Amino acid sequence: MQKMIKFEKSKVKWISVIIAVVFMGSVVALALTQSSSGIASAASSSNVGVIDYNQVMAQHPKLQESEEQMKQAVADAQRDFEVRSADMGDQEKQDYYIQTQQRLQQKNQELLTPLRASVETAVKEVANNRGLSIVIDKGAVVYGGMDITQDVIKKLSK
Repeated sequence: MQKMIKFEKSKVKWISVIIAVVFMGSVVALALTQSSSGIASAASSSNVGVIDYNQVMAQHPKLQESEEQMKQAVADAQRDFEVRSADMGDQEKQDYYIQTQQRLQQKNQELLTPLRASVETAVKEVANNRGLSIVIDKGAVVYGGMDITQDVIKKLSK
């Protein structure tokens, strides 16, 4: 005989909180995997640019707006999960949880894609103005390259 676990309202709330924590943790983990820890010094005669992509994204003028939209989406998903999963069986709840996570990941991508595109455009403009033929993430550079991070941040702020 299959044993069914019944979720009490308090357990559903905990599950919802766990969903939010796991999602936010995955966003932070993604950001950390993009982090740069290498040392790159500027060489003004170089035609190679370096950029601290994480710093640029962290200082993007529209990042806070995107984060607020994501927080709202997570809160909405939690409420939706609580309401819809109240009458579901365990397997249905698990399936719906996975669908909810997928929707939140898609929403996160939708919010970050325009930010990344604007960073890419700003990098191209700064690189062209400086005569750079290539721009590499600062974390991949041990030595050399012209650091254009602040120029890109200024370009995005305009």
